[in-house]
Amino acid sequence: MKHIKWQEDLQQLSQARLFHNVAPGNLKRLLTEFRACALAAGEVVLSPFNRNQHLYLLLAGRLDVHLGSIDNTPVANLMPGECAGEISFIDNNCPSAYVVAGEPSTVLRLHRDALVGLLRQSPQMMQNLLELLCERVRQGNRIILDTEQHANIDTLTGLYNRRWLEHIYVRESTRCAFNESPLSMLMLDVDHFKAYNDTHGHLAGDYALCLVAHTLRSQLRPKDSMTRFGGEEFVILLPELGENDARPIGERLRVSLEQITSFYSPLGVLPGVTVSIGLAQMRQRDSLQGLIARADSALYQAKQNGRNRLHG
Repeated sequence: MKHIKWQEDLQQLSQARLFHNVAPGNLKRLLTEFRACALAAGEVVLSPFNRNQHLYLLLAGRLDVHLGSIDNTPVANLMPGECAGEISFIDNNCPSAYVVAGEPSTVLRLHRDALVGLLRQSPQMMQNLLELLCERVRQGNRIILDTEQHANIDTLTGLYNRRWLEHIYVRESTRCAFNESPLSMLMLDVDHFKAYNDTHGHLAGDYALCLVAHTLRSQLRPKDSMTRFGGEEFVILLPELGENDARPIGERLRVSLEQITSFYSPLGVLPGVTVSIGLAQMRQRDSLQGLIARADSALYQAKQNGRNRLHG
C-alpha cells in the first residue's frame, strides 16, 4: 500500500455514505486525519489473520470481499464511495473476511486513534458510521441464511436434502411425541433407474428425478417434508399420520407417477418412471436411523414383490 498525494474533492466526498450530510466546513477538517493510498490489483487490504487498525473509504477502483479463502468467489464487491473494515476498525479485532483490491484502486485510510476526535467534531459522521455498521451486520446475516439454505437444498430437484432430514426429524418427532401423535415415513426408490440412465442418458435421468420431485411434492401437505435422500431415493415424513392413514397417501403418490407414461423435457419427450415405496411408523423413542432402517426394509420387500408397489 503506497501513500500518495491526493487533491481533495469535497463534492465527490459528500456523496460517500460516511460523509452524508456532513457540513463542508466539518468535512474539510475531518479530511486532515485521512491519508490517501494507492492499491495494486490483487493487494490484500484486510485479512482475518491480522488485526485491523484502519477504516478504508474507496475513492476509485474496486474492492472484493472473500469469505474463508481468497480463492473463493467474492461475496461482495465494494465500489467507490463505500467503506471497508468498519467493524474491525471499531472493535480493534481481526476482520471476518478478506478484502482484496479487484483492480488498481485508491482509498482514503483513517487510523482508529483519530476516531474519537473525529466523532466529537462531527456527530453526523458518527451516525453514518453506525448506519454502515448496521448494514454490514444485516448483510452478514443474509449471507449466513443463504449459505445455510443452500446447504440444506438439493440443487437438482429443489427438495431438501439428507442434512435437512436430520434436522426436521428431531423437530417433528419431538412435537409428535409431545402431542402423542403418530409420525410415518415413506421411502421411495425410482424403479430400474440405472437402466433408464443407460438407455436415455444421465441428463434424461436428472429430468426424471425432477419429475418425481415435482409430481409428488405438489400433492403433500405444507407440514409434510419431502427430501432427496440420495441418488434416486426420496424420503417423505408424514407427521400426525399413522400407517393406516399414510398407506393410501403413499398409494396415491405411486399411482400419480404410474399414470405419467411420458413427459416433455428439454431433451424432448421422455418415458415416465415408477417408484417402489416402503412405509414405516415411528415407534416410541425412535431414532431417525431406526425409522429409516424399517422403511428401507419395507422398500426392499416392495422391490422383491415386483416393484411399482407399496409395502408396509
